[in-house]
Amino acid sequence: MHNWLPFEWIAASRFLREGRMQSISIILGVSIGVGVIIFMSAALAGQQANIIRRVLSAQAHIVLLPPQEIARPLRENDVAEAAIVQRPFQRVRSMDQWQKIIKEVGEMRVVTAVSPMASGPVLAVRGEATRAVSVLGVDPALYFRVIPLPDKIVAGAARLTSEDIVIGIDLASDLGVTVGDKLRITVASGQGATLTISGIVDLGSKGANQRNTYVALHTAQALLGLIGGVSSIDVTVPDIYAAEDIAQAIAAATGVEADSWIKTNAQLYLAISAQVIANSTIRFCVGLAIAFGIAAVLIVSVVQKSKEIGILRAMGASQGQILRVFLLEGAVLGLAGSVFGSALGAGAILAWQTLLKNPDGTPLFPLEMDPRLFIASAVLATLTGLASAVAPALRGARLDPVVAIRG
Repeated sequence: MHNWLPFEWIAASRFLREGRMQSISIILGVSIGVGVIIFMSAALAGQQANIIRRVLSAQAHIVLLPPQEIARPLRENDVAEAAIVQRPFQRVRSMDQWQKIIKEVGEMRVVTAVSPMASGPVLAVRGEATRAVSVLGVDPALYFRVIPLPDKIVAGAARLTSEDIVIGIDLASDLGVTVGDKLRITVASGQGATLTISGIVDLGSKGANQRNTYVALHTAQALLGLIGGVSSIDVTVPDIYAAEDIAQAIAAATGVEADSWIKTNAQLYLAISAQVIANSTIRFCVGLAIAFGIAAVLIVSVVQKSKEIGILRAMGASQGQILRVFLLEGAVLGLAGSVFGSALGAGAILAWQTLLKNPDGTPLFPLEMDPRLFIASAVLATLTGLASAVAPALRGARLDPVVAIRG
């Protein structure tokens, strides 16, 4: 009934059945290793996504700024009059030709959204309560593509007309205000405006919730004395880990200062990079352990099956066929372990989602079951089994039939 099966498969399946306990033990080992790799990969991806989501919840991937002001010493006949020159105060000022910069940056393939902003320090006054905050003047149609502010609204709406203001939830608590209340915004020069709170937003960060206020772009321009100008340009990119390279390219092309989130959150980025390295190291060590386990089992199988191999060789089996028998064994062990390991990894992910939750009932941080991760793990385990079978397969193929039969 096996006439349709190739010789290599018949021999490999027989050897695996005869060494049943060895086969089961190595499949269990591979399964645990694959399950660990899948769960760790999903956990790292979920943790990184959670951190990035919190850090970039109210921050663009790249912020374009005007070049910093520098003091130039007075010179007469090429001789500097002052030996010490103090750095001037960096005042809020507009970017030169910002419309041209927005058009140029927006046309780059590596950029997904661009939004102008007029921002600066102001005082938020409500009765006797006063808080120093930042006013962010934005064009809603463009800015909401950079920061999805409407998705973060907890009360009211993200409406930004000339008379509206959206504030953070912690600032609203500090000032004792809610949607529909009036809030006075003033600048150092004494100029100010009374605006209506149209929405309260939760940006996922207490600092941002206490500091950020959002108004229409032209409202901020009037308050800050930036009529027709903007103080910065926000940019988002599809690959957040390439933000620094893209920022440098933008700076070189436009001549403005470009700060990526990687540059402004250097310690966080280093911590994420260290996590990736540690995770990759652990996965490599697990894969190495799997490879040595499969190789050890197959070497033992070659020793135990020496007489059978000698008989097969004496009956006409070629070295290539014997070689393929043990390669097939290694691939089967790796593939079977990857199937059970994928199920184990999926179960661990589901258990994490079900058992570990925040106080509000949401998952501690979501872990996604990416099909590509399971496919990659299956392919990796199979190739590892195949590679680890090379040495035992070569040993079995090179056995002298006469010596093997004599034992």
